[in-house]
Amino acid sequence: MKSLRSENYKKDFVSTFPGDDSGDLNPRQTPGKLYSKAVPTPVEKVTLLAWSGELAAELGITKPEEQQELDILGGNHVTEAMYPYAACYAGHQFGSWAGQLGDGRAITLGEWQTPDAKTVELQLKGAGPTAYSRRADGRAVLRSSVREYLMSEAMHYLGIPTTRALSLVATGEPVLRDMFYNGNAAYEPGAIMMRVAPSFLRFGNFELLNARKEHEHLRQLVDWTIARYYPHIQGEDKVITWFKEVVERTASLMVEWQRVGFVHGVMNTDNMSILGLTIDYGPYSFLDDYDPDFTPNTTDLPGRRYAFGKQPSIAYWNLGCLAAALLPLVEKEQLLPALESYKEVYWRKYYSMMGNKLGLDKLKSGDTDLISQFENTLASIKPDMTIFFQLLIDLPLYMGSAAEVAAYFKESLYEDLTEEQNAQLYTLITAYLERLNKNTIKRQASQDLMRKTNPRFILRNYLLHQAIEGLEKGETASFEKLQQALKDPYSNKYDEFFETRPGWATQKAGCSMLSCSS
Repeated sequence: MKSLRSENYKKDFVSTFPGDDSGDLNPRQTPGKLYSKAVPTPVEKVTLLAWSGELAAELGITKPEEQQELDILGGNHVTEAMYPYAACYAGHQFGSWAGQLGDGRAITLGEWQTPDAKTVELQLKGAGPTAYSRRADGRAVLRSSVREYLMSEAMHYLGIPTTRALSLVATGEPVLRDMFYNGNAAYEPGAIMMRVAPSFLRFGNFELLNARKEHEHLRQLVDWTIARYYPHIQGEDKVITWFKEVVERTASLMVEWQRVGFVHGVMNTDNMSILGLTIDYGPYSFLDDYDPDFTPNTTDLPGRRYAFGKQPSIAYWNLGCLAAALLPLVEKEQLLPALESYKEVYWRKYYSMMGNKLGLDKLKSGDTDLISQFENTLASIKPDMTIFFQLLIDLPLYMGSAAEVAAYFKESLYEDLTEEQNAQLYTLITAYLERLNKNTIKRQASQDLMRKTNPRFILRNYLLHQAIEGLEKGETASFEKLQQALKDPYSNKYDEFFETRPGWATQKAGCSMLSCSS
């Protein structure tokens, strides 16, 4: 275990690629550069609010005790071994080309080598302006920082590929934010999070180089990415082989999001990880009531481009943008089949996942129709997704009437069912019980499979809101309880949170809809 003040930092990215070393933080275009030096802007007082001990142990980092160590977490101290920088990238935002973007409020301090000889990037979010902040201040508020800190760790414990969160600190400085872009700006407590990933490279890093016709830099970045993060890929066709694996990882990630009801909210290409990780937690949400058209992002209205049910197709669209960026390196005739493989990979993995959620021994003829019946019925009656699937685990093997079925699932319902909805649910459950009776595995094995696949605890927006309100008042109990509960999402240990979203949270700001600034 080593201190963050250790000399154990590498600078492979900045040593390999051209960057702007001036340290100028004025917003500007940086053609020919893949990054710009960005020293964090000091804050008034760095105070530790949260520390991920489990992640720290994996990384071999000791918990900071002295103020100088804590200051690293807030950008007030940068060691000589670090080279802080902001990466330059572009992207398609809400379907339109946005040009140069880049890390506007994220600063990478350096590359840390773990005890098992892996390398991760340590990045501060909210540590001040960079060359890519445009008109923004590069800061983050407590509200958004708590949300990303908790959710990135929650996704990890759900078993979903994600960036991680090591620490959360208060800055002692207020930050002006207009939460819903409606002219009602207000000061909020400032905070900075340290997040961790093998790489924060996005589809947009590659898009930018192609758009600028910096084809040699594009080839260099692709080769470096493959050698560093996909070392098993070799040979003359390594670029197309790599792209196929990015396609597969992205498809797998979408299946995992659908499994737990996670809605990202801002699936722009600059928010898509080249490693298939969940990255950039903004106006995200888990589903409460099952609604394929739900988006948690006010900026995504009215089109709902990034709604829950559209996420898999948007990922395919984003992969198409990445494929277009690679055209200088690979023939279109090779890229198209690789891109189209997404559909087969996604549906194969999706139906397998749904089979596990339903406790089926294996997919048989007619099971895809049953899965579609589940999707259509849930979209009609809109039960709480998490609670519905938990109730399904212990479903009695005989249900005699529609009324009996409705009564059994009542705990998951937000509204009373109509007669037509009662009949629809009864028809579904009757078909499902008939299928369960054809399982070749025992009931207990089926239920064990369902318990491993269906989370019992999810980090709901209203729970986050309560924790944030508490922290803003200096109360830590709710935050600390969530920090413990998210580590054990498949057990009934934290059933105090096993309930539908309360009525008061439906319209309350920050509990249902959020904006991109969240």
